[in-house]
Amino acid sequence: MNLKKILFLSGHAHLGLDPTAEGASGGAELQVALLAKELVQRGKEVVLLAADTGQGDALTQQGIRVRNGGRFDTGTLWDTLRALPRIVSILREEKPDVVAVYGWTSWLYLLANLRAWARYRLLFVCALDSEIDGGFRKTHPWRGSLFQKGMERCDIRLAITEDQVALFRAQGMSCDVMRLLLQEKFSPNRVIDVKNKSIDLLWVARCNRVKQPMLFLDLAAQFPQARCRMICSNQDEELWQAVKRRALTMPHVEFLEKVPYRDIQSHFDQARIFVNTSSDEGVPNTFIHAGLGSTAIASLKVDPDHMFHHFQAGCCAHGDFQLLVEKTRALLANQENLFLAQHQANRFVREWHDNKKNVEIFLESLQPSASSPRSILS
Repeated sequence: MNLKKILFLSGHAHLGLDPTAEGASGGAELQVALLAKELVQRGKEVVLLAADTGQGDALTQQGIRVRNGGRFDTGTLWDTLRALPRIVSILREEKPDVVAVYGWTSWLYLLANLRAWARYRLLFVCALDSEIDGGFRKTHPWRGSLFQKGMERCDIRLAITEDQVALFRAQGMSCDVMRLLLQEKFSPNRVIDVKNKSIDLLWVARCNRVKQPMLFLDLAAQFPQARCRMICSNQDEELWQAVKRRALTMPHVEFLEKVPYRDIQSHFDQARIFVNTSSDEGVPNTFIHAGLGSTAIASLKVDPDHMFHHFQAGCCAHGDFQLLVEKTRALLANQENLFLAQHQANRFVREWHDNKKNVEIFLESLQPSASSPRSILS
């Protein structure tokens, strides 16, 4: 296949291309932005079909043409129907060889059916285990059913963990592994002075039920002498207001409502331990930030590809909150063990998240003669 043009459909990935953007892009959208830039550097033509956040159309950012697809990202039937003619028109104008989608969306089903006349290959990258283990269909029955059908009809599927590959194969779908990419401005070999970090416990995420922000405040309450920082951007207004009110009653917790993405790494660089309280995630981009900052990771449940077995990067409590408290206390109390976890978190990033290797896997997956699925677990 003479691959010339790749089009990504992604709601807010264009914000990851704009260093002046104040809006937030999610983890999957950040990965789209990073992958798009890597592909441009390899001579590929890349188009980003983005949702309307007030930008114009056909702008060029870092060598990537950004098309405005309207408000296709809201999930409502009316916005989907209104955006459909616009997206069809863009596909007709751009004539991509490959259309790629990163993470769940019912648009995957529509894109699978539009191939009948547009003649592109459809690629899906799985971001969350719930996209393939039935969790998304359970919480979003109608949209989840469309998404499942679209996923089954894709020409190419990629996952970000070996565990996800196993889930795909159990359903009779082929898949390959491409791990998360690093921002080009950050080297995993950067030097961090771990002895002079000023924050004990750090939490960073959008405020929604899956991220379980209240559990971080429950954890922080167990360490009244610790210096805690919570970066919690508003997504669920009711929950966010409740979290903010409670955080402001805790003198040892610093609550930040919004931090521009360009500044987020500095907070990880200052933190001894990053805390993840999510009930479900694939591979959190925050784990990457933690590794880049030589920051230990304390995870309530998320353990992609059993990384805490392969790397002593901190701890995973496997859903047991009291165990998370105990393991976090043990890390804070033992400087030698904490230093080891911080070093291992950095090693996890260096060994698993090599951009060159992962982009090569992406490009090889697009070749019709691609070999059997590869792994970069080790």
